[in-house]
Amino acid sequence: MTTNPDSGPDLRPRPTEGSVAGTTVLVTGSDGFIGSHTVERLVADGARVKAFCLYNSNGSLGWLDQSEVFAQALRDGQAEVVLGDIRDPEHVAASIEGVDVVLHLAALIAIPFSYVAPRSYVETNVIGTLNVLEAVRRHGTPRLVNTSTSEVYGTPEEVPITEHHPLRGQSPYSATKISADKLCESYALSFETPVVTLRPFNTFGPRQSARAVIPTVLSQLLAGADQVRLGDLTPKRDFTYVTDTADGFVRAALCDVAPGTTIQLGTGRTVSIGEVVELCRTVTGSTAEIVTEEARIRPEGSEVQILLSDPTRAHEVLGWAPTVSLEEGLARTAEWLRPRVDPETAARYHR
Repeated sequence: MTTNPDSGPDLRPRPTEGSVAGTTVLVTGSDGFIGSHTVERLVADGARVKAFCLYNSNGSLGWLDQSEVFAQALRDGQAEVVLGDIRDPEHVAASIEGVDVVLHLAALIAIPFSYVAPRSYVETNVIGTLNVLEAVRRHGTPRLVNTSTSEVYGTPEEVPITEHHPLRGQSPYSATKISADKLCESYALSFETPVVTLRPFNTFGPRQSARAVIPTVLSQLLAGADQVRLGDLTPKRDFTYVTDTADGFVRAALCDVAPGTTIQLGTGRTVSIGEVVELCRTVTGSTAEIVTEEARIRPEGSEVQILLSDPTRAHEVLGWAPTVSLEEGLARTAEWLRPRVDPETAARYHR
């Protein structure tokens, strides 16, 4: 494999080995960004989906409320909704009983808010994952895919980062994800729980929260702003388009690997936030200037300076490789955002 930090590795995805068609897959966090795209992919591949969404009094299904693919699957009996809370062990266990695969994506993810409310991250990301592990263990579920994050590495000792790199919690959020990953590792070693940990790098695309950098930039530019308010422009990230990430989850559900295996999903290309801004300007045709806003800058010791994946294991084990470039993904995301941008709120800071 050859790796170029600017263009990424020269890899091609292989056909998926096996199929989820006819299997029952429970997806926690189905109402979220990656979860909703993964649900749509599973439906397209013929799986029967149990969409575990966060209970709320309005009965909202988050992004699935806007998915015609999911609506049709409900009408056809190919999908069902389970409203609940990942922090409730009894309901989680009852929901998982009888399924073939659990894709565990439910999590609190915003790093800035984890500085404000760290306990909520422990309860959702750590205790929630424990509840899923216990349910899978109790029912003998054949496969669990745990969702990690590249943030668990902190600022790396070397790049590209492999799965063997040490873990470092530079934010309360990343600390809770490290804890969840280690719980999965311990259950694999102690009980042979058939869990695979998938570690996506920075996923982006339609439906992503406005608190993330790419929708933050694109929303302000599409709203016609003369100035774009951002934090530090120097950190570098490895961005993966959301449909490629969803493809990784389907492949992880099917792969034959030892319990406790960790697999990264990243492109092997890193770009600075400043470079992302320039690409977003190109996509939108904007000439807005960048203004640094103090509230958006993370504590110095908490900011991860660079993330760059080594996608070798994902390619060798899953046959996975990204198919959508950063440039193409930004164009698709801008097109999706364009009719949804509210000029009154586009510059608002979301923790």
